[in-house]
Amino acid sequence: MIRVSIVGGTGYTGVELLRLLAVHPEVEIAAITSRGESGRAVADLFPNLRGHLDLQFSEPDPGRLNESDVVFFATPHGVAQSMVPDLYDRGVKIIDLSADFRIQNIAVWEQWYGQPHGCPELVSEAVYGLPEVNRDNIRSARLIACPGCYPTSILLGFLPLLAKGLVAMDDLIANAASAASGAGRGASVNNLHTEISDSFKAYGVEGHRHLPEMEQELASMAGEPVQLTFVPHLLPVIRGIHATLYATLLDNDVDLQALYERYYADEPFVDVLPAASYPQTRSVRGANICRIGVARPQQRHKAVVMSIIDNLVKGASGQAIQNMNLLFGLPETCGLLTPPLLP
Repeated sequence: MIRVSIVGGTGYTGVELLRLLAVHPEVEIAAITSRGESGRAVADLFPNLRGHLDLQFSEPDPGRLNESDVVFFATPHGVAQSMVPDLYDRGVKIIDLSADFRIQNIAVWEQWYGQPHGCPELVSEAVYGLPEVNRDNIRSARLIACPGCYPTSILLGFLPLLAKGLVAMDDLIANAASAASGAGRGASVNNLHTEISDSFKAYGVEGHRHLPEMEQELASMAGEPVQLTFVPHLLPVIRGIHATLYATLLDNDVDLQALYERYYADEPFVDVLPAASYPQTRSVRGANICRIGVARPQQRHKAVVMSIIDNLVKGASGQAIQNMNLLFGLPETCGLLTPPLLP
């Protein structure tokens, strides 16, 4: 059994990790930490886990965490940096769901996150945890930087076009909308039900923290620099991301449907829909799946890709477990084949 600990278990990604790991056949959850809830039964805070998890929140004790095979960090940005070095030196594998190790350029990270990086010496050791791109490197990694939710949907949507060099790299556009849970569990007036219900808005138009992460990884896919225009929106729903992507084709004769079907034919968690079918966020709720639809409107030179995920599963905790499975030589799908919830 894989001995697992989770640092930061009271947020949405933390409870989603618990929900998925509680029924994982190869996992023993050793510890779930929270300074604010230490000593409280997990099921008291998250009643959906009653009968599935007999565990209390505890202080993040380094000695206890060091006894784990893998530690997940489901913490705000900047927290993992202070704890990772000791775990790393002791040979514990680390899967970080925050942005602390995603961006390789330290100065860029500090610019976008507004604070000094607390562990720059390990950034180059981190493997970007998008299995569809870095599967082999993930298997041998010691520190995995789990992608953000927006980047997961957008990178998987653009990947076949960039990998084959079929589009102009200086004019990629991502128009994406995320559910309210993407903002986290902390109290905020802007995220109150009465503030977001029956409404739809853009935010971060001048610059969003996920932009440098996406441009870094898109450039890696393309083998050259890229320019991405990214406009995020807030959806008045609980779960889901819908990303609509636009790119200028260099070859109007390319069969987009065939391209995407071939590229993702062997990927267990990417589903390319039939021609003229377009994905809905409700079709992935609770599941570790990215569903993709492609089109070329009026047969012009723009490729349009619609990519949807559950932001808490394939966009965070499910993908983290997918990475864990690869790390420990398990079937990649282990514990992750639950169908989506509908309705």
